[in-house]
Amino acid sequence: MNAFLETLRTLRWDDHRYYHHHRINQALHLVSALSFLVAYAWLLVDPVVSALIAWLVSMVTRQAGHFFFEPKGYDHVNQATHEHKESIKVGYNLFRKVVLMALWAAVPVVLLVSPDVFGTIEPHTDWNGFARDVGAAWLFIGVGGLLFRTVHLFFIQDVRTGLAWMTKIITDPFNDVVLYHKAPLYLLRGELIDPAYYGQRG
Repeated sequence: MNAFLETLRTLRWDDHRYYHHHRINQALHLVSALSFLVAYAWLLVDPVVSALIAWLVSMVTRQAGHFFFEPKGYDHVNQATHEHKESIKVGYNLFRKVVLMALWAAVPVVLLVSPDVFGTIEPHTDWNGFARDVGAAWLFIGVGGLLFRTVHLFFIQDVRTGLAWMTKIITDPFNDVVLYHKAPLYLLRGELIDPAYYGQRG
């Protein structure tokens, strides 16, 4: 158990220090975390609505922070290039996130072109049905993406790392609220980059 907790702590620390330099990214992660917590609660009420909240609000804000605001130049604090950080990323690096978000964006397009998904589901008859079909597919992609990478890590690293990463992902919303709850205040003060990273170039 101690080794598992240490692995989890290391994954969380590496993720924070490598990929959360920009205060806008941190603030967007706070929005993402809070909406994920709403989505978690909604799982008990309606998993499809929960998936819609998670993907439309939580994932969009979270990934927008990484793609559009996070510095991608040389990381002087951690003495690492962006390419090095991407190569050692345990979970979804930017390339894997592009693939995941492409699948996410393709779902509504496929359902518009083929409401029955080529004969595999009951076709929707109205926009409410369309939204629910989209939400159900996004729920499948979310759970599938989590389980796929977890099992993948079992083979390319070890079972402990895979389980620790899965635990990290599931508990990230709680951890992010603790880490980034002051990010909006820092932004109001005009601080765009965490002071530890001043001088970097994106």
